[in-house]
Amino acid sequence: MNFEVDICIVGAGVCGLAIARQLNQSLPSSSIALIEQADSVGQGTSSRNSEVIHAGLYYAPDSLKARLCVAGRHLLYEYCRQYQVPVRQIGKLIVAQTGEEDTLSRIADNARASGVENLQSLNASQIASLAPAVRADTGLWSPSTGIIDSHEYMQSLLEQARGNGVMLALATRLSDVRPEDNGKKLELELTSNWHRKSAETSRVSCRLLINCAGLGALAIAERLHQAGVARSQALPCIKWVKGNYFAYQGRSPFSHLIYPVPDPTGNGLGIHATLDMAGNCRFGPDVEQLAHDINNEEVLDLSVNASRRDMFAKQIRRYFPALDESRLVPDYAGIRTRITGDGFQDFQIAEQQLESCAAIHLLGIESPGLTASLALAKHIAERVWQLELFN
Repeated sequence: MNFEVDICIVGAGVCGLAIARQLNQSLPSSSIALIEQADSVGQGTSSRNSEVIHAGLYYAPDSLKARLCVAGRHLLYEYCRQYQVPVRQIGKLIVAQTGEEDTLSRIADNARASGVENLQSLNASQIASLAPAVRADTGLWSPSTGIIDSHEYMQSLLEQARGNGVMLALATRLSDVRPEDNGKKLELELTSNWHRKSAETSRVSCRLLINCAGLGALAIAERLHQAGVARSQALPCIKWVKGNYFAYQGRSPFSHLIYPVPDPTGNGLGIHATLDMAGNCRFGPDVEQLAHDINNEEVLDLSVNASRRDMFAKQIRRYFPALDESRLVPDYAGIRTRITGDGFQDFQIAEQQLESCAAIHLLGIESPGLTASLALAKHIAERVWQLELFN
């Protein structure tokens, strides 16, 4: 089966869904197809994270991560209120031990430079009053941080997009992409039911490809370059990182999110305590480096090895000394993409443009991708407008 659309979005995670909804509103006369290789939407990184709505504390001021997180937080809370998506603004406590005060101060300075104005510094007695189970010398209270039911959120985005005419193809993998008709269109080769014996191949032509394929996004961008499409910028090096979570059985000892200061190596925000919408507590994620030769989505191991419990317990006890290690049970894991390089690494949005067609690639969309999703969708819509493909 062959067909033609104006815009093809690859990847129906939270960013792909938000972009499909936004472009349908911004370009109502354009036909849009959303392609997802899983059997349902949001089965990758989008559904395997902490489900936290971030305030925007950690990212370099004026970076895409900072700007889209701060703007996206406001948009996301408003969206949840408007469309009855479960959300709770429960606040986040970042705690520091003796010797970590300077790190906490740098976080506060960075947050203010990024537009976060409501952080509160706490001393040990104030921390004890807010979170009696926590031991810390100083802390920062972020009242804007919250949690969201990411699955309900993605279903809501999907319902709006499909209700306005966006076509959805599940269990469909992008097998190849190349320019056609002297650069006037892009041709995508799609394999439906690719993981079954009944796989079928079809082709779709489009004028704009938006690559939100998560773990597979870099490979798609490289494939287009190999087909002769020039790049607007060098593509980054990306590694895949696994984050494991342990559930804490029984009643949660916390009513707010509890974070240590970030890992000094820059690998992550530290093993923190998060809550789900039912009030259950879990700890994570850690940072498990994956070997370069297993960056294949078909062989990923998403199980959580119970042997990691001791390492989790050691880190958690630094701020929660009453931890009962027997209540820590393996929960779930997720894989995220991370752009490699020295220092802070921002989201990267790369473009490839031909005579009258183009591709936009979303690369390295890790945290705060969920929080930023609606602002990111608006940002992509603005870039699409600037391409003047549909004006």
